[in-house]
Amino acid sequence: MKDSRTLNFNTRLCAVIGNPVSHSLSPAIHNAGFDALGLDYIYLPCQVEDVAGVLAGMRAMHNFRGMSVTIPHKIEAMKHVDEIHDADRTIGSINTIINDNGRLIGLGTDGPGAMKALVDAGVDLAERQLLMIGAGGAARAISFTLALKAGLAGMELLDIDQAVVQGLAGDLARHTGISVSAEVMSDSALADAMSRADIIIHSTPVGMRPKVEASLVPAELFRAGQVVFDVVYTPLETKLLRDARTAGLQTVSGVEMFINQAVLQFEQFTGQKAPAEVMRQVVMEHLAT
Repeated sequence: MKDSRTLNFNTRLCAVIGNPVSHSLSPAIHNAGFDALGLDYIYLPCQVEDVAGVLAGMRAMHNFRGMSVTIPHKIEAMKHVDEIHDADRTIGSINTIINDNGRLIGLGTDGPGAMKALVDAGVDLAERQLLMIGAGGAARAISFTLALKAGLAGMELLDIDQAVVQGLAGDLARHTGISVSAEVMSDSALADAMSRADIIIHSTPVGMRPKVEASLVPAELFRAGQVVFDVVYTPLETKLLRDARTAGLQTVSGVEMFINQAVLQFEQFTGQKAPAEVMRQVVMEHLAT
């Protein structure tokens, strides 16, 4: 992180807001990138409940350049920005805010980051059945991106909140034309969906540190040939991924999505090509400790 003695009036501030936010590696990855390019930027973690208040402050601050938005604020933040990219307005979730001289511009990098993680892992998405567990902001971004670009056969959604999961299903059907179904999360609904799923994406906080022994998917529900992708990246291998690997399944860690989306954010914040390998190295070093 930048030495406080070098901070000055021209230093650009970036931050991640969420609740909780102590687990986030965003400060480490972005500050490493700034240092690698010699940029006069600093990135801080901020636990936030009042989204409207913090975005009003961002708008008022000359040097507050960029913000990453994480759980649970990715949907709420949309209400308090001045402009949203068309695709992200359709998705209904943002994870990035840019301050353009007092005008706040919202966009998303989660969806492209997740799709790149799957493609880089060699996962064949075409004509596959996807199960999305969770229907919050990250799930919206990922499901819309894959529905529009991956050629999926269909998608099933599960979440504990009926209004949220039905809302996402309706939006997907209306804007993408994909075959989609949605149910409230239950043992029977999960078992049924797992019996049909080729690709499982988990997008809730379950399994995140400190509750690393938690998983929503009992190991006995896995079947041969499935791919399991967990958006959670702390720890690097969640219980869900460990159980899937033990069952002989291909797994994709959330750290790949995290790095990909951070690279895209960095380039939005700075207007420069991100030092992706430096950013990857610092994340992996932090996760190894």
